[in-house]
Amino acid sequence: MARAHALAEERFVAASGPGGQNVNKVATAVQLRVNIYKLGLTPKVFHRLKALAGSKVSASGDLIIDARRFRTQEQNRSDARDRLAELLREAQIEPKKRAKSRVNRVGKVQRLKQKKSRGEVKAGRGRVTRWD
Repeated sequence: MARAHALAEERFVAASGPGGQNVNKVATAVQLRVNIYKLGLTPKVFHRLKALAGSKVSASGDLIIDARRFRTQEQNRSDARDRLAELLREAQIEPKKRAKSRVNRVGKVQRLKQKKSRGEVKAGRGRVTRWD
């Protein structure tokens, strides 16, 4: 039994886990499918969503959210929709650009001196040749 909305499709499947005999009779788990190509997202948001979703995105561009945490269809449906909304919300957030650190001349000289001394320590390691 699938319900189609404008962009999303919900399918109810048999769930595992708690529920006793009910779990064998009623399809309570929800599989929510949304084609991310049809969402009309900007390229940056689209790529962030794809990265956030990871393996939940199929090769055809369907974002598949499987909700089976609860015992009822309604709670699982709500959970799936909430998780989709959260993914879309996170994808909208643009990451802050990293500001380059600026090191003054003295800092550069100190860093190079430390690198030189560390290199000398490492150069002193290695196979020791014996002179008999």
